[in-house]
Amino acid sequence: MTMKAFLLAGALTISGQAAASEASPRDLTEHEQRVHDIYRDIIAFRTAAGHGQMDEMVTYLTDRLAEAGFPDRDLMVTDYDSDGDATQGLIVRYRGDGSSGAKPIVMLAHMDVVDALPEDWERDPFTLVEEDGYFFGRGTQDNKYGVANLTGTFIRLKKEGWTPRRDLYLVFSGDEETGMVSTRAQAKWVADNVDPAYVLNSDAGGIGLADDYSPLAQQVQLAEKTYVTFDIAATNPGGHSSRPRNDNAIYDLAAALTRISQHRFPVRESALTRSYFAAMGQSIPGELGAAMRAFAADPSDADAIDTISANPGFVGTLRTTCVATMLKAGHAENALPQSASAAVNCRVFPGEGVESVKETLETVIGNEAIAVSQRSEATESPMSSLPDEVEAALAKSLTARFGKPIPMIPTMSSGGTDGMHYRALGYETVAIGAGASRPQDIYAHGLNERMRVDAFYDGLDHWSIVLKELAGR
Repeated sequence: MTMKAFLLAGALTISGQAAASEASPRDLTEHEQRVHDIYRDIIAFRTAAGHGQMDEMVTYLTDRLAEAGFPDRDLMVTDYDSDGDATQGLIVRYRGDGSSGAKPIVMLAHMDVVDALPEDWERDPFTLVEEDGYFFGRGTQDNKYGVANLTGTFIRLKKEGWTPRRDLYLVFSGDEETGMVSTRAQAKWVADNVDPAYVLNSDAGGIGLADDYSPLAQQVQLAEKTYVTFDIAATNPGGHSSRPRNDNAIYDLAAALTRISQHRFPVRESALTRSYFAAMGQSIPGELGAAMRAFAADPSDADAIDTISANPGFVGTLRTTCVATMLKAGHAENALPQSASAAVNCRVFPGEGVESVKETLETVIGNEAIAVSQRSEATESPMSSLPDEVEAALAKSLTARFGKPIPMIPTMSSGGTDGMHYRALGYETVAIGAGASRPQDIYAHGLNERMRVDAFYDGLDHWSIVLKELAGR
């Protein structure tokens, strides 16, 4: 569907921020309009590190939940210092009557985003824009859709007068994209005070769509690679730029990064990744699908490995990856650099180990003068299993959405989520996000992040169905 570009929302000002809007041509239900408005409003908050708008977004969400009938005692706002930057977390309790005798269920989402520079985008990244069948804006996929959908679902169920048979919790973190200080603290609080049956994450999983937007499969995230960043640093006495030396910190760093860029970590596989490729290979046409099936049958198939490795969407499922993401060098244009450093972000395949990756980088660089240091503590987490009742509830939601069952494929995420900290504490943590997209429409962390408008609305019954199945009568 192609629509004339227009802005959503009217002249709404949120804590000094403006979000523009017009009426949508789609006839919206009360629930759809509510979640759309929450989505629009929270995207207007620039909740990236350093902008100080997290507290405004948390206040906005707590106000909406309080208006729906959630008492103050069930809205817990927590303050954290994340690498010198103040942030907040939000925990919402939906009290059950305890009649099921079952442990609570925790749902995760994160309120922060990777920053977006308005001058780089075609549209203002902090104004929700609907154009050509997509919603554009920072966080439209990662992860303000999860925040809006879960918040709207809690409000919907409260307004219906529904009482769950077990407690339900929303746990929204404030620095998932950076230090995960709020995440770690929240996970510990949940373990100490809630001890849930399991944790459901909105920040991964989701439905893969074919080129024609038909559903291929629901991905169910049961594992994720370990997130770790290494600082690669070169130092030098420096000097005047008119007197060049044979050694130069920038050149030494450049040589080190070139070697890292040319290195491939060994292929790894597990029962989870083989089953994932076997299932995806049935749905993806052409050479890529054939390579997936071949790899599932024989993980040493070199041609299959090369084909999969050439696709950025799937290479992370094959091996550990390390890539340079940030640079810093020099102190004056007329002086030789005294230091040069780069951040190299790695996603470590489970079982390979962070220390092993560090040693590999040092070997690949082959220069003892280049220092490799781990930036912060890494969390290595085990694989989760899919509880039977969650699988059944998810199947019901998918059938309601598409009019027929669609496959559910266990996956391992290449990216990191809050879920790793709950897995590390021993909780089965399953990501079953309601989003749906084609691979070519995934722009999370990048320019012009977007979500299909129809996928946005079609996923708004997802959590209501799942929660009523898991906690209803």
